[in-house]
Amino acid sequence: MIIVLNKNDQNTIAELQEHFGNTHEVFVHHNRVAVQGIKEADLSASERAAATDIITNVPKAVQGSREFHPEDTVIRTKHSIIGGDNFTMMAGPCSVESEEHIAKMAAVAKANGATILRGGAFKPRTSPYSFQGLGEDGLKFMRKAADEYHMDMLTEVMDDEHVKMVAKYTDIFQIGARNMQNFSLLKTVGKTNIPVMLKRGMSATVDDVLNASEYIAAGGNHNIMIVERGIRTFDNKYTRNTLDVGVVPVLQKLTHYPVIIDPSHASGHTEFVTPLALAGVAAGASGLVVEIHDDPEHAFSDGPQALKPNEFKDLSDKAFAIRELLSTGMPMEQAEAGR
Repeated sequence: MIIVLNKNDQNTIAELQEHFGNTHEVFVHHNRVAVQGIKEADLSASERAAATDIITNVPKAVQGSREFHPEDTVIRTKHSIIGGDNFTMMAGPCSVESEEHIAKMAAVAKANGATILRGGAFKPRTSPYSFQGLGEDGLKFMRKAADEYHMDMLTEVMDDEHVKMVAKYTDIFQIGARNMQNFSLLKTVGKTNIPVMLKRGMSATVDDVLNASEYIAAGGNHNIMIVERGIRTFDNKYTRNTLDVGVVPVLQKLTHYPVIIDPSHASGHTEFVTPLALAGVAAGASGLVVEIHDDPEHAFSDGPQALKPNEFKDLSDKAFAIRELLSTGMPMEQAEAGR
């Protein structure tokens, strides 16, 4: 149940917390108080009198719900603003391969509008014999490259034991699709103040990913973004996964967290990355996270889905143009001419 108060009524909020805090979960957001598992009849007369609205049909993911938190969450890092009316480009190689290579890819990403450098130092691979990442050395190389090009750093953390180490380097934690329901990991990053990019699992429903986000929020960390990276369907003959473009407006209706599109993992093939990315932008996504590589055929991981620098430039130019069109109703050239 969500109790909407006349204003930020601290006396009533304190009363609700004292009344239910020992037996139920109580969440407070401005003038809204959510209490899990109660009915209107459980409220005292003064609590009912202080409410302007009582919402009984409350989603399980209370803290991520629009009903509880109507305004958009906007995540602010040193170099980026994610969510709300902002559009954020994130790019980099699948894996950090060397100090020189990640610096080279950071330069490409920055030159084409990205403010966040992505890359993996620890790689969860289908085969145990595939490249598993450079570990902490990869984190150091990536941090240096991000700082050199005045970018934020986004990298995956694979288990709760690594959170403390990865936190020394990264600006944003990535929780990969395979770890979306690693509840121990979600609880651990939830206890930090570092933003979290949560990827939807390959077989996860909308409710599954929203409930996963609740594990992070319940720890006190509300700087969460949700990534659609394709789900598994009955047909994966031509693409790696199936991009659920429709989930963008669905999630934006249900939750206040920014919704990001990962067209690289959705497609699995370079030729499909740009069309899927643009579809996500047109659907209203708050940003893109894209894999790039200057020599995909010799990439240590996921080369077939990486864009070459010129291909990434093409995607980036079109993505920003679409976003400008959505924002202003006119192409970027016309918008710039009118300034």
